[in-house]
Amino acid sequence: MTKRALITGITGMVGSHLADYLLEHTDWEIWGMTRWRSPMDNIRHLIPRINDKDRVFLIHGDLRDSASLLQVMDEVRPDYVFHLAAQSFPRTSFDAPIETYDTNILGTSRLLEAVRKTGIDPWIHVCSSSEVFGRVPKEKVPINEEVSFHPASPYAISKTGTDLVGRFYAEAYGLKTLTTRMFTHTGPRRGDVFAESTFAKQIALIEHNLSEPVVMVGNLDSLRTFADVRDAVRAYYMLLTHNPQAGEYYNIGGDHVATVRAMLDTLLSYSTVSNIRVEVDPARLRPIDADLQVPDTRKFRDHTGWAPEISFEKTMHDLLDYWRDRVGREGAFLKR
Repeated sequence: MTKRALITGITGMVGSHLADYLLEHTDWEIWGMTRWRSPMDNIRHLIPRINDKDRVFLIHGDLRDSASLLQVMDEVRPDYVFHLAAQSFPRTSFDAPIETYDTNILGTSRLLEAVRKTGIDPWIHVCSSSEVFGRVPKEKVPINEEVSFHPASPYAISKTGTDLVGRFYAEAYGLKTLTTRMFTHTGPRRGDVFAESTFAKQIALIEHNLSEPVVMVGNLDSLRTFADVRDAVRAYYMLLTHNPQAGEYYNIGGDHVATVRAMLDTLLSYSTVSNIRVEVDPARLRPIDADLQVPDTRKFRDHTGWAPEISFEKTMHDLLDYWRDRVGREGAFLKR
């Protein structure tokens, strides 16, 4: 019988790339949980398959509506659940902390309760975040799985709750949950509220003569470890298929460590415009920032054999080309 995978958040950057990966590398049915208002941009290329019911199916569900989650689990009865849906924008969480907590912490609880009450037994990936570590002392870098949490935003607090809820359901109820703390991952389809993507979008707007030659930035001194989203979704697949261990938790991340400033310099070096200025926008600064995001990923790599394959340079090229294409087709975008 054909296996089924449920992806919550299939319309996001990671969810859409995961759907692409599973379509290419498995024979599974792919079920994507969406809300009625979910934008379809990232899965537009899958719409013909969705319309033809060719291995890809959409189903309505909302992390803030328990009844809808029960219905999703009862109808899909998945063998694998990739729980990626979230309020995932750290800066936005300062303006909407309650919504962030409700969606991410309680939403994860509602989802896992739906699994438990339905009586199904899937392998479940709970997507936490490297942001749970927050402000890490230099002596604890690189960050391993046992470094204490010190979240630096409401989003990070919500992912701390998500992380703990996922592990609790494995220990208390025997659900086959595995939790990941993925460090910075990016590439095509990255939302423009994230630093590298807003930089790429602004450069594309400048190249199309739709904006003055100025890139607005926030904190450029934060240190990040970059991975490509396409490597990230391969890691998520391996998480649930390579001798998975219920209740385990892993740091996952790339090999390229750079400041946000160095990442911006890389994008600027690829631009066709040479006179772009950089200016700090106070509105882009967080009240607190997680500034030393460098992971120790040996636990996951030793268990699965995963390693990143896509270079930082290709990731940045592809991200910029993604925005060049979008700006060329769509024109105007919000300045953010």
